[in-house]
Amino acid sequence: MLRAAVFTVGAVALAALAAGPALAQKQTVVIYTAIENEQITDYMKAANKTLPNLDVRMKRLSTGDISAVFMAEKDNMQADVIWGVAATNMIVFKNAGLLEAYAPRGLERAQPLFRDKADPPSWVGIDIYMSAFCFNTEIAKKHALPAPASWADLSKPVYKGHVVMPNPASSGTGYLSVASILQRMGEPDGWKYLDALNQNIAEYTKSGSKPCKDAAAGERAIGVSFEYVALEMKKKGAPVEMVLPKEGSGYEMEANALTKKGAKNPAARQFLDWAISDEAMGLYAKYFAAVGVAGFPVPEGLPKDISKVVYPNDFDWSAKNRDRILAEWQKRYAK
Repeated sequence: MLRAAVFTVGAVALAALAAGPALAQKQTVVIYTAIENEQITDYMKAANKTLPNLDVRMKRLSTGDISAVFMAEKDNMQADVIWGVAATNMIVFKNAGLLEAYAPRGLERAQPLFRDKADPPSWVGIDIYMSAFCFNTEIAKKHALPAPASWADLSKPVYKGHVVMPNPASSGTGYLSVASILQRMGEPDGWKYLDALNQNIAEYTKSGSKPCKDAAAGERAIGVSFEYVALEMKKKGAPVEMVLPKEGSGYEMEANALTKKGAKNPAARQFLDWAISDEAMGLYAKYFAAVGVAGFPVPEGLPKDISKVVYPNDFDWSAKNRDRILAEWQKRYAK
């Protein structure tokens, strides 16, 4: 029995030694992201197959929250990679000295709009998302609500208590909508409009996707959200229509970056190389009308040329004025 026991222990030890090199090949990379959970699941199936040597540790929060966590950790940085966080926030991170410039493999394929202007860039964009209204036609019939066609419509008294919108402090979707309105109308008129819109708001949500999901569930008539969620809810059978406001949808760009901590981690660069590969771009293009590399088909139900439906976003202005705008928004509308 003793000899058998010794053999068993020895066999286990030998097995562990044999497995050691394989285990050692796994390189840990810590990724902070604001990408929607169902998209992460889809993307990571491919990433795990293509990058079997990586042990990916993912932290997912809404844009405002993940950005606040990352900024708070600046003196004890945990993230190696920022993946799919708003370009506006990336500019804030860059200006705070938290990012390491890096040109991922294949960068030359990226469209000029989808990258930091510096060479090498501090961030690279992967897709564009735009503000959209989710309009529940059944709730509308119940309350005799007309279908909104514009931002101006949403401020009409008929919609009082029927609109839900993301909080711009926690949601990238919320901030892109507010920033776009202020850029398009100018700040004096923009804040007057937001004052009027606020009279109709039933709730400001933490998440950018929740307003549309609430509308789809029949909890609200109108959810100000973004186009991916509107299409997904409609595909799932919810009685919602997607409305792109006729003045122009606000838009934002999901982007990637290497952090100062990640600069010391080869696995971080490896992931960022994959994250702009054709494989990754093909996955992003399942959900968004415009991705960082041209030539991918547009999902059914989305405009073929988004330049005709969006209002141009000055990302530098949005980043520079973000804290001031959020402070003013909180003072006026925080509930």
